[in-house]
Amino acid sequence: MMRILAPLREPPLALLWGGLSLSAIGDQLYAVALTWIAVGVMGAAAGYLSALGFACVLATALIAGRWTDAWHERAAMIGADLARALVLIAVVLDWSFRGRPTAMALVLATIVLALGQAVFRPALQGLLPGLVRDGGHLPAANALLDSTDRIARLLGPGLVALFAAFLPAKHFLSLDAASFGLSAAALLLIGRMRRIARRSDEPARNILASALRGFRAVAAHPPLRANLQVTGIANGVWYAVMFLGLPLAITRHVPGSLGLGAYGLVISAYGCTNLASTLVVGSRTMPANPGRMMFAGSVVTGSGLMLLALAAAAHLPPSMALAAFAASAALGGIGGPMQDVLVAVLRQTELRHADIPASMRASLVARNGGLLVAMIIAPPLYAAFSVACVMGVCAAITIVIGITGMIRFASPPILADRF
Repeated sequence: MMRILAPLREPPLALLWGGLSLSAIGDQLYAVALTWIAVGVMGAAAGYLSALGFACVLATALIAGRWTDAWHERAAMIGADLARALVLIAVVLDWSFRGRPTAMALVLATIVLALGQAVFRPALQGLLPGLVRDGGHLPAANALLDSTDRIARLLGPGLVALFAAFLPAKHFLSLDAASFGLSAAALLLIGRMRRIARRSDEPARNILASALRGFRAVAAHPPLRANLQVTGIANGVWYAVMFLGLPLAITRHVPGSLGLGAYGLVISAYGCTNLASTLVVGSRTMPANPGRMMFAGSVVTGSGLMLLALAAAAHLPPSMALAAFAASAALGGIGGPMQDVLVAVLRQTELRHADIPASMRASLVARNGGLLVAMIIAPPLYAAFSVACVMGVCAAITIVIGITGMIRFASPPILADRF
């Protein structure tokens, strides 16, 4: 397990990890607070804020590469952090002046934070290989950075419950703004510690070429191409189960006053094994056949989702139902890092440096496209069919994706021989 901590011996990477950890925790505080605030301001229409965020990430990932590819990765990340901090400060000031939050301010914050995410994440993928001197530490470095989001998912809800007793709701946004400021400061210090070369390639000539660049970059790489082909579907059905089906199932099995706490417990069970799996995968060397392991992760995730569906269909007493949901979610949480960490390392080692941000944008397009479609299709399906039935179909799709991929990569592809 100490192998995964080895990259932290390099001060620039340790500083980056610290900055991203604070930013991720701030994002979780913001996400929980925004949901609560938006429902109070917009009622049922608050659900459209999530769809708006997905759409903005998708659109930015498609069209912004023409310009962001001309920027140094670190400068792009600092700009994204500062823009997100400033818009959150503006929302807090507007709230203080008016005495209440407004729908327009929340929409503005959602748009700017989505745009910042679509710029920051591809730039981070391009920056990381230049910070890791030993290429053998890339799996561990990617797992460490991936763990920041997973740790934040565990800490964030608890911190909200702790702070809510004495902190006004608007200052959860202030805390997120501060976390973005600290992340930007960390990136500035990294530039003083180590000089990182700019990408040598020129950006794409037009918006269409920029939008297609990432897809073309992964086309010749079988595991990355296969992952990109299914990531929209896989993320869409996962979201439909975990953030629509599971809450509906819990409300039917657990008494009303305990429902929110029960949902938080199940999500925490998922987060615990998700984080543990990230640390285990990151502490290992790259497998000889990464494609097979990636899709094995889909089988594991799908198996957890299927058990959730079976628990939803069973007539269990509340305590047993909650235990079944938590155990099923814990199994499902193991699968994600088996794919995410390997995809990140393949992207950084098998593609040209200039194509790394573009390939990440292509992944964002596929993922957010799938999430957007899921947000449109899933609600009427849950209204027309039983919750357990829809969850089961989503789980079956995930398992089929995994089994098909494992068959496809039963033998290592030629490119994997380099690991």
